[in-house]
Amino acid sequence: MRVHTKRTLPVVAVASLAAPTSVWADWTMNMSPGVTGTSNQIFSLHMTILWICVAIGVVVFGVMFWSIIAHRKSKGHKPANFHENTVVEILWTIIPLAILVAMAIPATATLIDMYDTSEAEVDIKVTGYQWRWQYEYINEDFGFFSSLATPRDQIENRQAKGENYLLEVDKPMKVPVGKKVRLLLTANDVIHSWWVPALGVKKDAIPGFINETWTRIDEPGIYRGQCTELCGKDHGFMPVVVEAVPQEEYDQWVAEQREAAEQERLLTEKDWTMDELMERGEQVYASACASCHQSDGSGSPPAFPALKGSAVATEDRAAHIDIVVNGVSGTAMQAFGSQLSEVELGAVITYERNAWGNNTGEMVTPQDIVDYLSE
Repeated sequence: MRVHTKRTLPVVAVASLAAPTSVWADWTMNMSPGVTGTSNQIFSLHMTILWICVAIGVVVFGVMFWSIIAHRKSKGHKPANFHENTVVEILWTIIPLAILVAMAIPATATLIDMYDTSEAEVDIKVTGYQWRWQYEYINEDFGFFSSLATPRDQIENRQAKGENYLLEVDKPMKVPVGKKVRLLLTANDVIHSWWVPALGVKKDAIPGFINETWTRIDEPGIYRGQCTELCGKDHGFMPVVVEAVPQEEYDQWVAEQREAAEQERLLTEKDWTMDELMERGEQVYASACASCHQSDGSGSPPAFPALKGSAVATEDRAAHIDIVVNGVSGTAMQAFGSQLSEVELGAVITYERNAWGNNTGEMVTPQDIVDYLSE
């Protein structure tokens, strides 16, 4: 790591000032208005209070500097000696109180509106996991996990960074434009925080609690955010992506998701081949397991042991199923029984037992998982 010395700092400063103006084109210090009524209210409130603070600063510092200059010793002024001034004390109590009340009125109105989740038209339960989000559409009877889609090659600097580096997912949360969407937030493991700046929404997801918030997006588009709670080693790899679409497109997407969920349930009865399970398992592993155990199964010991050549993935099949389904208490190994379907569980276990040279030749079918769960 290079450390700038005192001699190099002025050079850096001068070079930065001499840089082309295009370098600074996207640089800003202010908030953005966002695309929802709530975010615009927050922005308006922010600007109102900012200018009140600016006015206070101008008055206070103006009086202070005027007093210093106009009553300086070189002009012959001598300091006054007094103990109390009742009028001044009353004024410096009443004026700040009036300013606080003037700021509190719009702030309270905004907060009341932000906490009003009644009359929602779409209800979505959002659950935080290390390190991805689960979205359950309560009234539509389907749900899915949303995981980071940025390739590991970009993260590990083997490829150039993409436009939405670390802010892209495999499955975004979709909502209809112009409809009030209530979000019920919780977490499965540690505290997370669901944040999308353009929507003006930031809410903690806490295990054992349900926090409520809402949004109504006025403009179609894709809006990105992140988990803003320090939730573990991959905290920076837990993005949020919300896609707002017209009502007709949303209705069509909901119908497709319902059909896909039904097809997924029927897949447990299918006769799977090794190649099919390996293909599906590789996808599940990349989404749910690779962040800890690495894409090549080498792990990150000691917290995340290697699966490549390990006893877990090459020996007792029943023990392997138990670990994946129920996790390991006291360790970072999560229980995936409630996160993955029977098809995904069977596929990923099959993949782990036959990838990276493990080659056990053993299949774990979705029916095997069903049988295990029914025991």
